[in-house]
Amino acid sequence: MQSLFSYLKPLVDKGVIRQIDYQFARFAREQSGNDNIAFIAAIVSCELGHGHICLPLIDKFGQPSDLVVKLGVFGDFADQLNYVLRKIDWLSELQNTSFVGTTDQSLPMIFDGERLYLHRYWHYESVLAKRLKSLGSPMIIKPTDGQKLAQWLNHLFARDYRYLFSALASLQSDLAPQVARQQLVCDHLDVVSSEGLDWDTIDQKLLSAAKVSHLDVLDELVPLSMCVNWQKVAAAVALTRRFAVISGGPGTGKTTTVTKLLAALNVQAQQSGQSPVIKLVAPTGKAAARLTESIGKAVAKLPVEPSIKALIPSSASTLHRLLGAIPNSAEFRHNQQNPLHLDILVVDEASMVDLPMMYKLVDALPRHARLILLGDKDQIASVEAGAVLGDICSFNQHGYSFEQAKLISQLTGFSSLNNHNSQSASIADSLCMLQKSYRFDARSGIGQLAKAINSGAKTKVDLVWQKGFDDIAHFPVDALHYRQMIQTLVVEYSHYLNRIKPAMQGIDDEPIYDVAREALQLFSHCRLLCAVREGDFGITGLNHSVERALKARKLIKVQDELWYHGRPVMIVRNDYALGLYNGDIGLCLLDRSEGEARLKVFFELADGSIKAVLPSRVPEHETAYAMTIHKSQGSEFEHTLMVLPPDPNPILTRELIYTGVTRAKKKLSLFVDDRVMARGIKVRTQRASGLVDRLTE
Repeated sequence: MQSLFSYLKPLVDKGVIRQIDYQFARFAREQSGNDNIAFIAAIVSCELGHGHICLPLIDKFGQPSDLVVKLGVFGDFADQLNYVLRKIDWLSELQNTSFVGTTDQSLPMIFDGERLYLHRYWHYESVLAKRLKSLGSPMIIKPTDGQKLAQWLNHLFARDYRYLFSALASLQSDLAPQVARQQLVCDHLDVVSSEGLDWDTIDQKLLSAAKVSHLDVLDELVPLSMCVNWQKVAAAVALTRRFAVISGGPGTGKTTTVTKLLAALNVQAQQSGQSPVIKLVAPTGKAAARLTESIGKAVAKLPVEPSIKALIPSSASTLHRLLGAIPNSAEFRHNQQNPLHLDILVVDEASMVDLPMMYKLVDALPRHARLILLGDKDQIASVEAGAVLGDICSFNQHGYSFEQAKLISQLTGFSSLNNHNSQSASIADSLCMLQKSYRFDARSGIGQLAKAINSGAKTKVDLVWQKGFDDIAHFPVDALHYRQMIQTLVVEYSHYLNRIKPAMQGIDDEPIYDVAREALQLFSHCRLLCAVREGDFGITGLNHSVERALKARKLIKVQDELWYHGRPVMIVRNDYALGLYNGDIGLCLLDRSEGEARLKVFFELADGSIKAVLPSRVPEHETAYAMTIHKSQGSEFEHTLMVLPPDPNPILTRELIYTGVTRAKKKLSLFVDDRVMARGIKVRTQRASGLVDRLTE
């Protein structure tokens, strides 16, 4: 019978596994002398390349995993491979080799009885789960401290009747007037249990309100016990645990919530005569810049003393910068032996953080520190292995424990919390899912479309399109609309190109750094997103098409040279020495400030400063008129155009499409075939890991 190892070379030739997977198999064969172990080692390595932390050898029904299906091979070759695989007792093979261990042994691979890991990733997962469970253990809050925290939460999350008053003044609805007013009260005050409310009296007060202050009577008529403001709940959760996750879609107020939470934590610390060291981070420079901007706006609106506002950081950095990246090394300066100097760490866009990075981040935290993760659990998982935020947020379905629900109720005044599961995993008590979007109102289609996509139902998506929202547009993928898409981009990109034209002509007296800053802001207003890299509908073909159209309009001058005035680029590989990271956007401009005109590439860093780099020194990069949806994570654009390939593609998933749609801030133009869309939103990304089980243990 043909050995399993002999099947690996054909799998490499077919592009099913990578050359690195094959070489790891050769290493496993040399060390173990076992062809079967070599084969399974290659599959584990291959799965890691697809984002899976491990290889489950038992499926969810308790049956052996179908490795042929997992590899995605078919035909006679698959039948032959299946014939060999069915004769192998993997449990026996793994238990009788010195290449695989079952505990934290110094062996290349670990088998935990169900899943097979590369040792390093087993270690990452095990240690991370242990530390998160420790961070998520309950904190002791004295009754007097609890009362003070409740008062502060009431102050920070006090009802603001301005929005309700404005909505009542402009009420237009197909519903009966009284029913419509009731709906507005429920929506604006987060009413979850309307039974027992005196709606006749409430309606009288609504009708007689001549100014905002007249609605203050609703404090008594609609008590907190009948409502649930999930932002306030999230803050309460984070006050009761050293580890908290605040997840929600766009516009649900994650940044607003964490800013108010930081204010409460500062007040709490000051009562003990302390001032906590707070750090704000995000995975990419663009995401860090967005967090800096959002936090700044939220702090300005805080109803607290200036001394409290001053304690909240005004800028965010990248994870790599915080941890202290070491050039040409996967390790960081800060680790368990050299922990970070901080008391509270806030990580935005946590869905982008892969397992190794999350492990290294938690490993570098001092033992007393608080960790707060912000992110959207429905977005695509990290580019590298793992789906840490998604795994953690899966515990949300458990509900809060009785003790946690009682404590949150005491801090918030809400008595309608979900506390039905007294057997829930302890990590569930560290979670809060924000459920109300403050960015999208009833007239907005972006939020409605995102919600419909998350449902996975084509009928709900079709219904959104039928409502005729003016902020979303849907076009078929054909030659006519492809040209229309390119021409739309020409118009949108002309704004930043016209802004930099005087610098090209040498008639602009403004400092080049000011020109670069404004041009980068104008360029960020619009972006074309796509799902694939190659072909007419991938970033390669689309960047070429846009470039050619801009040249035809004489908006850019492209010769044979790679670099030209106005070329936008995106960094695709970190350069720690230059301080430029994967995802950073730069613009190439002609700089005459030093007498001699020369091209430089200008980047806006996470702290808002502008950095100029000679083209020859720019790290690995690509033209950025169009970018992949993956690369767009952490960014938002006033007008987002998104194009999906005309035929079904394995890369198209619900999470990918949702992520692309939610990059749009004010306008979305979607170019997609209905059949492709329908199939894509049914496919969910499933990444194999044991993190959920380890957090449950």
